[in-house]
Amino acid sequence: MSDAFLGVESSLTGRRWVGLSVEQERLAEAMSQQTDLPRPLCATLARLGVPPEGAEAYLTPSLRDLLPDPSVLRDMDVACARVVAAVERRERIAIFADYDVDGGSSAALLIVWLREMGLAATLYIPDRIDEGYGPNAPAISELAAGHDLIICVDCGTLSHDALAAAKDADVVVLDHHLGGETLPPALAVVNPNRQDEDGALAHLCAAGVVFLLLVAVNRALRPSRAVPDLMAMLDLVALATVADVAPLIGVNRALVRQGLKVMGQRRRMGLRVLSDVARMDTAPTSYHLGFLLGPRINAGGRIGAADLGARLLSTDQEHEAQALAERLDALNTERREIEAAVREAALAQAEERGLDAPLVWAAGEGWHPGVVGIVAARLKEASNRPAVVIGLDGDEGKGSARSVSGIDLGAQIQKLAAEGHLIKGGGHKMAAGLTVARDKLEPAMARLTEMMEKQGAGRLGPSDLRLDGIMMAGAASVELVDLIEQAGPYGAGAPGPRFVFPDQKVLFTKPVGDGHLKLSFGDGGPARLDAISFGAFRSDLGPALEAHAGRRFHLAGRVEINTWRGQRSLQLRLEDAALAAG
Repeated sequence: MSDAFLGVESSLTGRRWVGLSVEQERLAEAMSQQTDLPRPLCATLARLGVPPEGAEAYLTPSLRDLLPDPSVLRDMDVACARVVAAVERRERIAIFADYDVDGGSSAALLIVWLREMGLAATLYIPDRIDEGYGPNAPAISELAAGHDLIICVDCGTLSHDALAAAKDADVVVLDHHLGGETLPPALAVVNPNRQDEDGALAHLCAAGVVFLLLVAVNRALRPSRAVPDLMAMLDLVALATVADVAPLIGVNRALVRQGLKVMGQRRRMGLRVLSDVARMDTAPTSYHLGFLLGPRINAGGRIGAADLGARLLSTDQEHEAQALAERLDALNTERREIEAAVREAALAQAEERGLDAPLVWAAGEGWHPGVVGIVAARLKEASNRPAVVIGLDGDEGKGSARSVSGIDLGAQIQKLAAEGHLIKGGGHKMAAGLTVARDKLEPAMARLTEMMEKQGAGRLGPSDLRLDGIMMAGAASVELVDLIEQAGPYGAGAPGPRFVFPDQKVLFTKPVGDGHLKLSFGDGGPARLDAISFGAFRSDLGPALEAHAGRRFHLAGRVEINTWRGQRSLQLRLEDAALAAG
């Protein structure tokens, strides 16, 4: 094991600090010498695996260079030909979508594209509680009776029985969830996570797959007619990619980067109004997509009407957009209240079982299915273990699972279903859903715990805090942070950089909000920086800094730009601290 960064074996939040590896340090040093880029930026690029000769291209990713030929995906050409035929014959098209942000964004992409081609599509999103995830036979049968083509987005890969009910319509599946050994009875199943794919595009979310289909369809139609501008639709792809926690690598990074620029132009009615309702007053970033817009769009599928998000993202009517955005905002507030109650009960139950087990799980009567995924994520964060949270209702329980890096949870839950321990289950490496019979709950969780132990989940320690290096208060500047942001956008698969300001004196503290702490600090020179630590008083961090008594600290977190009344200034989003020696 390498030495702890700055010797911090246990910080004020109980974490070990880990810096760059020796190889990454060498890479950063070589890059700094060869490119004249600032050392903090070189450290970030080195940690992301960028070689010195590739730094310039990485900082200016080109979608044109990174976008794959859609035809590399199996069944893409069949799906493309079928959509082209539907457009040319003016057929009746239905879109069956999942109820989360990825499903809503995917549906909106198709609805907007078809509307620009003069076709009105039927939107169908199943109710999370009454119908559950994915296609069901009654809904598919009814859609098939009134449509020529059904396009399933962000679902359908495992829906054999449901898609067999489409007797009078063709079905095209555009998905990214892990596929089984056999494919459902559909005309085309376009999915980079089919078992017969090579995995090169496994990081795409469903909206990314839909975008590739539309690239192919535009290419097929363009010789004979005008086609919609797909670049203007990248805001939807970016939103889905970030909200679905897809890795920001390869083409995903270029899609999100370009999509954020499109979103910044505020041309999409629904996103513009929702941004205003959420009081977003700066240029959009991946943080805004993941933590401000995404949860509000998700709120409809979680505890309200399942189609609210997709309708908001696809509407071109301002009054409708305003009403939908306000409704989603209110539902999000309600969702937070429900989540808080379930989280408290689930954490108490999980703690009683032990947070050091290979699998952390909890199940409760009447826990709302719309929040169990969020609560599973909270348990995962609290324990650094894979987590499952299940809401029981009648003879069944519906749950969500979240995993940690290096543990493939989706494949194991699919295996658990195949063994008969679950009624159904599936997902991808980091997230999955499941339905279990009440009387099989305990043995199913025991079997999943056994699977997780075999993957090494029981040997995971408290999560380390990974750091890119040191930043000095006097050298920190808005210009430097702007440069570091060019290595983004940051998110899943490409975490944002964290830096340590060493040996700092706390100059001012003020508790704010619900357990947060504002402070300012400096190293004795003229430079003084502001910081905000969210949830500081949930650990020893807040109390120690508030009662600093002149002691000096190493302060770790993410350096960001705060915009207030047109002025840009630096702020440290403080995540951790440790007492400085001496």
